Amino acid sequence: MLKLHDEAGDDTATLMAGIGRRARAAARPLAIASTEAKNATLNAMADAILANEKNILDANAIDLANGREAGLSAAMMDRLALDAGRIRAIAEGVRAVAALPDPVGTTIAEWDRPNGLHIERVRTPLGVVGVIYESRPNVTADAGALCLKAGNAVILRGGSDSINSSAAIHACLAEGLKTAGLPEAAIQLVPTTDRAAVGEMLKGLSGNLDVIVPRGGRSLVERVQTEARVPVFAHLEGICHLYIDKSADLAMAVKIAVNAKMRRTGICGAAETLLVDRAAAATHLVPVLEALRDAGCEIRADVEVRKLFPDAGAATDTDWSTEYLDAIISVRLVDGVAGAIEHIESFSSHHTEAIVAEDAAAAEKFFNEIDSAILLHNASTQFADGGEFGMGAEIGIATGKMHARGPVGVEQLTSFKYRVRGSGQVRP
Repeated sequence: MLKLHDEAGDDTATLMAGIGRRARAAARPLAIASTEAKNATLNAMADAILANEKNILDANAIDLANGREAGLSAAMMDRLALDAGRIRAIAEGVRAVAALPDPVGTTIAEWDRPNGLHIERVRTPLGVVGVIYESRPNVTADAGALCLKAGNAVILRGGSDSINSSAAIHACLAEGLKTAGLPEAAIQLVPTTDRAAVGEMLKGLSGNLDVIVPRGGRSLVERVQTEARVPVFAHLEGICHLYIDKSADLAMAVKIAVNAKMRRTGICGAAETLLVDRAAAATHLVPVLEALRDAGCEIRADVEVRKLFPDAGAATDTDWSTEYLDAIISVRLVDGVAGAIEHIESFSSHHTEAIVAEDAAAAEKFFNEIDSAILLHNASTQFADGGEFGMGAEIGIATGKMHARGPVGVEQLTSFKYRVRGSGQVRP
């Protein structure tokens, strides 16, 4: 077991207060760091991750053993597990962030006033970001890299289930910061599993924390959204829907349905409910459900669907509002795109919804009338990911409507300020 905190006598409140002060101090030079310095740091981090693959895997083996002993679910174990391929992907994700345009200092808009004032709206870092996450050790690198590129200091509080893996990855990030000469306190990992550390972050660390991003299960996100005294970027659940229209190409519908549900069942972009146009029940329903069944998916369906596909189990009222994070899907027939929209607006968590249709009008209606953060046409819901959006990586998915919505990448980790240039103007 990696020993993270050896400052005997420090209570959690004192520990967290120190972390907050160091983060705020690091945020100032980071906010004005050059693009070249930030990119050099990120590439040094990626190099360190690859060079320390064995250390990371050894640490992850401890977490996996502890997880099995604790009885973690298959979905949680999948989120926790690392291998050589995933470590390479983590390093590649950090390099992808380095390759992104630097948002800091870019002009969002500018205009001239009749009195001669020139006004610019310019991107600036948020300051200090707190990330509270469970199971996914890759979040350590993703969040650290994204915050750094956006000029923010970050405080990372990983879950106890991934503490060893996160510490090993964080050591690589610290090595990259040191190599490139940026403050090591720019990316800090909370070195304790004491749950009181989360409470201190939710209080805002005496004004030193500007925003919190929770990544984890419903109980964690609910606690953060309820108790946080600083703004929160988050989604509570990923109850994602896939609707197959009567105009859908059947082969495409089968391929997308299996991928949306079964590629990785434990991610927030996995489809949890399948809606099929009643007009396509005779042609599309059974082939899609057979493919899902053959891929190992349990199917829970309404009465109409079970008459056509007896292998399905009975869906209960709670199934329509359940995020399974497992190889289970609920299935219902609906009256066209209007019926799909009605069901989605009743049960969705406003995360991600997809339509498979060749009818452009149906797709347009779906896009216009559903109020979810991410909508897809003829593509799997599993593309609900900042990396797949070209953002390099994401710090999370936000379903709120203020500031950031959908994948939270480097641009969403900035705010803005106004710069007004005059030539002696005074207000009458």
